[in-house]
Amino acid sequence: MTHAQSETSSDGVIDPSPAASTLEHELATEQAHVDLVYARLAEATRSAQQVAKAGLSLYHSDRNSYVREEDGTGLYERDVFAFQAARRLAVLDAEQEGLVFGRLDRTDGEVRYVGRIGVRDADYEPLVIDWRAPAAEPFYRATPSDPMQEIRRRVLHCRGDRVVGIEDDLLDGENADRELAVIGEGALLAALTRARDHTMRDIVATIQAEQDEAIRAPYQGFTMISGGPGTGKTVVALHRAAYLLYSNRRRFESGGVLVVGPSRVFMNYIARVLPSLGEDSVTLRPIGAVASDVVRITGDRVDPPQAAAIKGSLRMVKVLRRLVHEPVQEIPLELRITVDGTVLVLPAATLARIRSHVLAHHKLNRGREAAEKELLAALWRVRHTDFEEGSDNDHEREEFNDRVSDLASFKMFCNAWWPAVSAPTALARLADVELLKRISTAVLSDAECELVSASYRDAPDWTAADGALLDELVHLLGPLPLLDDQDVSGLADLDSEMPEVFTTADLLTPAAREADPFELPHETYAHLLIDEAQDVSPMQWRMLRRRGASASWTIVGDPAQSSWIDADEANRAIEEIIGTAPVRHFRLSTNYRSPSEVFDLAAKVVVADFPEADLPTAVRSTGHEPRLLVPADAIPESPTIPAAMINIIRALLAEVEGTVGVICPPSTKDELAGHFEQAQLSDAERVAVITPLQAKGLEYDAVLVITPDDIAAESPGGVRALYVALTRPTQRLVTLDAAPGANWRRSLE
Repeated sequence: MTHAQSETSSDGVIDPSPAASTLEHELATEQAHVDLVYARLAEATRSAQQVAKAGLSLYHSDRNSYVREEDGTGLYERDVFAFQAARRLAVLDAEQEGLVFGRLDRTDGEVRYVGRIGVRDADYEPLVIDWRAPAAEPFYRATPSDPMQEIRRRVLHCRGDRVVGIEDDLLDGENADRELAVIGEGALLAALTRARDHTMRDIVATIQAEQDEAIRAPYQGFTMISGGPGTGKTVVALHRAAYLLYSNRRRFESGGVLVVGPSRVFMNYIARVLPSLGEDSVTLRPIGAVASDVVRITGDRVDPPQAAAIKGSLRMVKVLRRLVHEPVQEIPLELRITVDGTVLVLPAATLARIRSHVLAHHKLNRGREAAEKELLAALWRVRHTDFEEGSDNDHEREEFNDRVSDLASFKMFCNAWWPAVSAPTALARLADVELLKRISTAVLSDAECELVSASYRDAPDWTAADGALLDELVHLLGPLPLLDDQDVSGLADLDSEMPEVFTTADLLTPAAREADPFELPHETYAHLLIDEAQDVSPMQWRMLRRRGASASWTIVGDPAQSSWIDADEANRAIEEIIGTAPVRHFRLSTNYRSPSEVFDLAAKVVVADFPEADLPTAVRSTGHEPRLLVPADAIPESPTIPAAMINIIRALLAEVEGTVGVICPPSTKDELAGHFEQAQLSDAERVAVITPLQAKGLEYDAVLVITPDDIAAESPGGVRALYVALTRPTQRLVTLDAAPGANWRRSLE
């Protein structure tokens, strides 16, 4: 099914039939209005450019004189003009594909056009209503059973500024004029047949009623959106972010909105959706890089499933706390100094007691001063065993403290015993398996310690699971202190040929930058939107909580697609975040992406392993059954997985116009991607070789799933990871097993 467009006969002459004539007339009518909108938009752009130019002319200086106090107003006005003009131009210059995409014909005769941004004419009458405005709500909510005073809903399909097709829904036949044209078969299913590319499209023109209800829900508290594959959870969540910014701009633009997804591939996939909806004031981060505001981390690498499961467990909180309490030295130390010819000794047990007492009241990087005071007090008691707290010898004690503090041996001991420690330095200590076993007693087994420790030995970078551990350590350790003797920036280069000028402000900079003890090390937001929430580990939920302690939340997920093994522990972590806040739940019940032929197969696979899976209703059928192949089926002369993969990809590229996803186990991804590159297929840019984790939230016209049994075996989610892979295609699905007797096929019998 395709959307309605100009009809032509076989010889290229426009069909003179009444239907074709009606369509041409309707297209011309809509084109006239779209032309008016773009003309008004061009006029607004010119006006914004003039404002920018006028702003720049407000204040000029040749920089040869001092700025006078009265010039400050001119500078401020110039900057305000420039900022506001630039902001308006950014909105006007944003992608305008489908700027006008909808029309409503109302029972009172009013006609409303709906688009990505609001546009008004010279008399301030609306030419286009912003899709987020309350007046546009019937475009998404109206149904024949509840038309909401709307007679006809029309979706305009545009290519650039040209209207190329229209789709109508008749909502109220009783109040419709007999001459009212109703064209096409419905906008949603027409949109679903379009070929995909490697970035997500918005669904702003085809939002359905149950989706719109979730998008426009109140912002307060927690909004939980659930649904199976293909129900549009991700795009609903992104449209919700755009709606919240529109309806509560002061709150969310100043406080910030953080959107978190499962991987960098996914974040790149959705990156253009919000800008296309007129919003660019949102922070997008993969879950592995959420902690990048406090440590240097990308989180692109993933741990083996067993190690990831341990690192994500809340048991790691106790392990990390013990790690912080564990001195850096490999052997217990004692403090031995000589004062006025007397040797004073603090044994390891006393040092451990002091350390524990200080850390009970201070974070490690904030506790150095308190620790030194405790050491001095303990040394004084050793020196004066008969000392009483109420005795009148404060002066003598003060002299003693000064004398000990100046001793090089005391300073060297304190530097070794209580150094400032960064989170990466602390976490890297877990590469020492004996240390990890010592601090993990009754928390982790020896086998688990071996797995975790091995993940840090010779590791090239941090993993996605490490991000939450590093964030926890930043919280436990506190910020690194500034050194008292820190050099003023630039002083070391005074002998260079580069001329330097230092002001009083420069000299005072280190003191001015002294860390505020009450300042949070991480960023905070007014709203957090968590996609693929079923994969977020309990430790990652703790990390997210720090960034949204006072925020409202939108949490999107599907337990049947979870790769986290302990759902109960994750649910407890979420419940701790929610507390007593209001919670509203929305379930999306319709699978718009997967053809019924594909989803029926995927449903059998997941139900065999996860009977309580929430299975949506697939509403499309392509007539193409999934193909379950082995190498000999694809290339009899060379029946190997790589050779068969190339042949299957070549065939799928010929069958579909859009993208082809090749989903394979993590252990074989690099090898198979190398074979694909060597094949140098035409249209290779339409193909993506990815893992099941990277496939989360993505969709392709055709999908090839390679060795499904290995996919299940290499994922902590097991068969649920395979369920994710099987539900990515919008048109064709092919699986490739090493042999016909694959275990996963038994669920299809």
